[in-house]
Amino acid sequence: MKATEAKLLEFLKKSPQFVIPIYQRTYSWKEKECQQLWDDIIRSGNNVDINAHFMGSVVYVEKGLYSVSSQTPLLVIDGQQRLTTITLLISALTEVIGEQEPLEDFSCTKLKGYYLTNPLESGEKFYKLVLSQADDKSLKAIIKGLEQPDNRSIRVVENYEFFKSKLQKLIDLKPVCSGLAKLMVVDISLNREQDNPQLIFESMNSTGRELSQADLIRNYILMGLEPEHQTHLYEQYWRPMELTFGQQAYSDYFDSFMRHFLTVKTREIPKIGEVYEVFKEYSRRPFIATKGVDELVKDIRNYAVFFCAFALGKEKDEELKLAFKDLRELKVDVAYPLLLELYSDFSGDLLSHSEFLSAVRIIESYVFRRAICEIPTNSMNKTFARMGIGLKKDRYLESIKAAFMLLPSYRRFPGDEEFHRKIQTKDIYNFRSKSYWLRRMENFGRKERILVDEYTIEHIMPQADNKAEKLPLVWRSELGDEWERVWEIYRHTLGNLTLTGYNTEYSNSAFIAKCEHEYGFKFSPLKMNEGIAVEAKWDEAAIQKRANKLANKAIEVWVKVELPKDIFDAYKPQIEQSTEYSLADHPQLVTGKMADIYQAFRKAVLELDPCVTEEVKKLYVAFKAETNFVDVVPQAKRLRLSLNMPFAEIDDPRGLCKDVTNLGRWGNGDVEVGLDNLNDIPHILALVTQAFERQIGADDI
Repeated sequence: MKATEAKLLEFLKKSPQFVIPIYQRTYSWKEKECQQLWDDIIRSGNNVDINAHFMGSVVYVEKGLYSVSSQTPLLVIDGQQRLTTITLLISALTEVIGEQEPLEDFSCTKLKGYYLTNPLESGEKFYKLVLSQADDKSLKAIIKGLEQPDNRSIRVVENYEFFKSKLQKLIDLKPVCSGLAKLMVVDISLNREQDNPQLIFESMNSTGRELSQADLIRNYILMGLEPEHQTHLYEQYWRPMELTFGQQAYSDYFDSFMRHFLTVKTREIPKIGEVYEVFKEYSRRPFIATKGVDELVKDIRNYAVFFCAFALGKEKDEELKLAFKDLRELKVDVAYPLLLELYSDFSGDLLSHSEFLSAVRIIESYVFRRAICEIPTNSMNKTFARMGIGLKKDRYLESIKAAFMLLPSYRRFPGDEEFHRKIQTKDIYNFRSKSYWLRRMENFGRKERILVDEYTIEHIMPQADNKAEKLPLVWRSELGDEWERVWEIYRHTLGNLTLTGYNTEYSNSAFIAKCEHEYGFKFSPLKMNEGIAVEAKWDEAAIQKRANKLANKAIEVWVKVELPKDIFDAYKPQIEQSTEYSLADHPQLVTGKMADIYQAFRKAVLELDPCVTEEVKKLYVAFKAETNFVDVVPQAKRLRLSLNMPFAEIDDPRGLCKDVTNLGRWGNGDVEVGLDNLNDIPHILALVTQAFERQIGADDI
């Protein structure tokens, strides 16, 4: 490696050409980064006391160490964003500067000839900077003053226009020219035979826009390959994948896609900032490494197509497209690993079209029912990440249904009774996706679908700006003596909400006026409005009646999962008969000081969540969610608690815990803590809660 400090403009002037390798990410700086660079240049240019402004490094490689006389293209390892942005600024300056020369060597001709082009060359060699794909076409069009191609680079064009606009507003261009002349970089040239570009790339402390996990993954895959192999993989798989996403979506969603991809492959959810490291481990697994990098990239490409279909609305099949849209409106990214696996098996003919569609609708019902029943979402990521493990793919849909039916209490699929009851009383007006549930209910069973987005939500009993005092007298009379209680409880609930195109006309009118209006409920073609106008008045009883009717419909729209008893029983895990124990088998927990402490501790743990259960074992008492999260070993003078979590993860500000990893104690887990005083229960419970939340996935969303 050879590193020297250099003025950026001199560096550009002496260098024959910079080429961005195909494995590098596309140009990604946004206005924020451009504004920062612009401010730095103007500040430096206006201040004579500032002699230089350092803007980072440019790392490049060729077969041997770079020398000016070699005149060979330099492959950029780090610094693409800075080089591209400066090139765009200089290009904009050549457009604005006209016949001026604010400073020596800052004429239009010299700017182009020194920093943008190689005037005596032709073809690709004509350009000082060669980008990749759409970025390159857009940059060349800017430099040559041509129209932008149809598939233009959004970032390249927007940032060029940003600088052009800034320059056009200046009366004096000298500060810009002076500031550009003061820019400094560290010029770092690598020797391919002696330096490892990948390791250097990973360790660079870039001052530019942070590399995404997907950027690192792409570079890791392609950087070490021979150029011809790089080009083949990029053009055959990676570039089509980028095009499938689209420029903006690739930037916004590719990282999360790779996280979901790895979740499917490893059955574990990578932490957001560790996707790259998990990918490297995955790619080195013997089974993956043996198949080779081509198969790995092909697999990523296939899963990316599936992801774009359901997550980005690119599905072609109309039935699946609608089902995916409904899922997206529910914002259930945690279900994407399971959807990726299902789509892959659908693509491979392991899952029929009707089965796949049914599976998607089951996922939708599961998520919506849980949201209505207000069951915490913090376990759903692990639910979906691991559901594919036990599926029987020769009886695919059947096993999916069984998997949902077998979920324990805190992961449960709410039944009809619970869902029917909760949907009638929930504030569904402020539900995060209210247009979703209204559209699903209105269009259920329809072939001629209603565009719900063209309507607004109508409160039959007015919401009156959520202020009881604004409710008109006619409505107070309609609701009766307890009008304020009825209004407070029911105004945002299912029975009082509907759709209309005449919200403004209805306003806070009396119920009969809303029904008899020329476009009133009595004449509405919408299913949601059926039966409203037949009510003599709109009071608590009428709202409850309609809520019950719509709840009956809801359990048809968002169906529960069910299987014949004999089939479901076959999926139930076989439980070995074990000896039953009770607290009587632990005398310390029945009488005396430890018994009082245990009962107080037991009450606090069971109150953590309705899913928590107590199971008395021969040598200890286990408290479980899905499995043990804390075990209590009775002792004469204390309760010895085993917390089922790694010692390194426990947050223990008082230093109460002990690391018992591999010590062979009774109980499950690597963390031990003693309890011998009632006053310590709040502190101990905080530790126990960490083990509980870790098990149900509270920290992984």
